[in-house]
Amino acid sequence: MEMSDLSSAYGLEHAGLTQLGDVYWNLSTPALYEYAVHRYEGRIAHLGPLVVNMGQHTGRAAKDKYVVEQPETSGDIWWGKVNVKYPEERFKHLHRRMCAYLRGKNVFVQDCYAGADENYRLPVRVITEFAWHSLFARNMFIQEQRDPKRMRQFKPEFTVLCCPDFHADPDVDKTRSGTFVALNLARRLILIGGTAYAGEIKKSIFSALNYLLPARGVLSMHCSANVAKDNPNDVAIFFGLSGTGKTTLSADPSRQLVGDDEHGWSDDGVFNFEGGCYAKVIKLSAAAEPEIYECTRRFGTILENVALDPALRSVDLNDDCVTENTRASYPLRHIPNIVPSRMAGHPRNVIMLTADAFGVLPPIAKLTPEQAMYHFISGYTAKLAGTESGVTEPTATFSACFGAPFMARHPSVYAELLAEKLTQHDADCWLVNTGWTGGPYGVGSRMSIKVTRSLLNAVLDGWLASAPVKVDPHFGFMVPMEAPNVPGDVLDPRGTWSDKEAYDRQARKLAGLFEKNFEQFKDAALPEVVAAGPRADGWTNEVTASVC
Repeated sequence: MEMSDLSSAYGLEHAGLTQLGDVYWNLSTPALYEYAVHRYEGRIAHLGPLVVNMGQHTGRAAKDKYVVEQPETSGDIWWGKVNVKYPEERFKHLHRRMCAYLRGKNVFVQDCYAGADENYRLPVRVITEFAWHSLFARNMFIQEQRDPKRMRQFKPEFTVLCCPDFHADPDVDKTRSGTFVALNLARRLILIGGTAYAGEIKKSIFSALNYLLPARGVLSMHCSANVAKDNPNDVAIFFGLSGTGKTTLSADPSRQLVGDDEHGWSDDGVFNFEGGCYAKVIKLSAAAEPEIYECTRRFGTILENVALDPALRSVDLNDDCVTENTRASYPLRHIPNIVPSRMAGHPRNVIMLTADAFGVLPPIAKLTPEQAMYHFISGYTAKLAGTESGVTEPTATFSACFGAPFMARHPSVYAELLAEKLTQHDADCWLVNTGWTGGPYGVGSRMSIKVTRSLLNAVLDGWLASAPVKVDPHFGFMVPMEAPNVPGDVLDPRGTWSDKEAYDRQARKLAGLFEKNFEQFKDAALPEVVAAGPRADGWTNEVTASVC
């Protein structure tokens, strides 16, 4: 067994691993590059990124996630389609077979942290059979100081064991397929097999944090966050599922990035869970997103499923021949405008992003506190092509808390925490549509990122706080009637449709879907929150007012 100066005295036996081949502890980025290339796991592209191909799974296997049913944790879990019950004995058997599979094989270990705030950070050990997955963990989590003494004292509180080439036996393991992501929250062990999609590593730890942190009064959020350069208390957070613009919109050259995907909101403010970014890069351009684009051309970045010219080693970010869900994993330090501590104050603006495939939501609307709770619990958006296995075009969906696949507890737990913090810190909440306008998907066009950025600028500089508004007759929220650098007709979604009656039918249809979806939450929601939602039969007459 190879033990470097950065190994840990707390060995791998706790994870059931014995009789391994070489164990590579906490290798540096250059060393992991060398192993990945030597083992034919990836190729180095022009200017230095490592390009890898995941094979069959190019997105999350959402239907193959399991949570072990145990007396210590079962009463707190949101059981159902998101968190599928898995017997503890089955988990133990699956774990034993994974450990037997790894006997004699080389493994890569990264000891790291999830959570920038030392009061809430989680020590995590990621054990992988692929070198590039170890590099992914190194990019995405927060690194321990590279002090040999400190590294040897590292003791993980959660362990991820990732073996893409090991598959479950559905008949024996009672899984849906050979792919599995199994969380044992009591034992603090996560098993991943049958998939090389690296996002499963980070999202499994996110699920663990979503279970652990609310019990400590911390709201765990699927969101990005940034802060004004000259005001640490001017914080904005962006809720939204993958592909709705969290990474893109938070990478604002005029503001500093706290993080692009996962955060906690404690009594002290917002803190990033991660040490890196995981950006969707299909059709990424230097003109529209210069900072993220530059990250795709740097040493240390992993490009997943991006087309690569075999001779020139140049990448083509416009090529979706493998998947729409092409990704770049890179450390936060690759972004020039970052908050080094990955921590900031309390949010002044909370932005909920949605990619509306129906094309009926306005580009921006202000929400009352009750509407904010309704839309947070609803989590309406569209699943974008490639984000999950089997999704080939945008599909309207509702994902509680804008991240239902990762919510270990019932959505009401997170909604109540959000309500408390919005009220306590007097934050404004906005719904922003980054989806379609002028018609539904296939007829209308995708909302211009230039328009979205102009509207966000008007929010962040306070301009929209006093803009004239009208109440949407179907959804009840307040829609600004004017905004700087934004054509007035864009703000009125009905006006962008050539067929106004078709718009009304679509708006009623979507409002009805909201009502139907919220039926499952009505018993746990306050009456005023239920009443704040969209109405298929009409919300109110349009009025003109000022946003307070």
